[in-house]
Amino acid sequence: MLYPPVCAACGASTGQAHGLCGRCWSGLSLIERPYCERLGTPFALDLGGTLISPAAMADPPVFQRARAVCGYDETARALVHRLKYGDRIELALTMGRMMALSGRELLAEADLIVPVPLHRFRLWRRRFNQAAALAEVVAASQGLPVDMTALARVRRTRPQIGLSRAERAENLQGALRVAAHARHRIEGRRVLLIDDVLTTGSTANASARALLRAGASAVDLLTFTRVIPGS
Repeated sequence: MLYPPVCAACGASTGQAHGLCGRCWSGLSLIERPYCERLGTPFALDLGGTLISPAAMADPPVFQRARAVCGYDETARALVHRLKYGDRIELALTMGRMMALSGRELLAEADLIVPVPLHRFRLWRRRFNQAAALAEVVAASQGLPVDMTALARVRRTRPQIGLSRAERAENLQGALRVAAHARHRIEGRRVLLIDDVLTTGSTANASARALLRAGASAVDLLTFTRVIPGS
C-alpha cells in the first residue's frame, strides 16, 4: 500500500511489481520468429525451413546462435541505460525474466551461463556489471550454474561507442581470456553467454572465441536487446 507497483521503464502504475505498463510493453520491438537462426535478426516474411540471413552466411559469428528480447528501440534503450548508468539494479529482474523467455531454447541446451565481463577499473567505477546481474536472473530461472569469473577482461579497452566494426574488433584483440586455472570449469560445456546489448557482435565474438579456446563445446549468446541492421 505504501509503495504500489510501478512500470520499470516509465514509472507509471502497473498491476504487478517489476513489470512494464501497457504503453511501454507495446513500445518494445519484440523479436519473434521468423528470424535468422544464427544471428537472431528478424525476417519480414516466413519463407519456411531454417532461415539464415545473408549477413550470417557472409560473415558467420564465432558464437553459434544469438537471441534477444527486442530491437534497440526507445523503450529498450531507456531500460538498458537506467540499468547500466542509473544504478537501477532492480531492472535486472524485469529484463532477465524477459530474456529467460526469449532464450528458452538456448537455456534448454546450456550447461553453464557466463556473463560478458567488465575490466576491473570499469567495474570499480560502475560498481556492478549489468551483464552479471542479468546472468544471475537468467540462471536462477532454470536452476543453471553461472560462472562470474571464468571469463575475464584482462586488458583495459576504450569505449566501443563510435567505433567502426573493424575498430571494435581491433580494440578487443587479446582483451578477453579464460585463465588457465579456470579452464576446467569451461571444458566440454555448452556455454550461454549473457550481455545487455548486441551491436556489431565484436564483444560477443571475442568472448566466444576465448571460451572456445578454453575448451567450450559451443557458445550461444542471449541479450536483452540488439541493434537490427537497417532499422
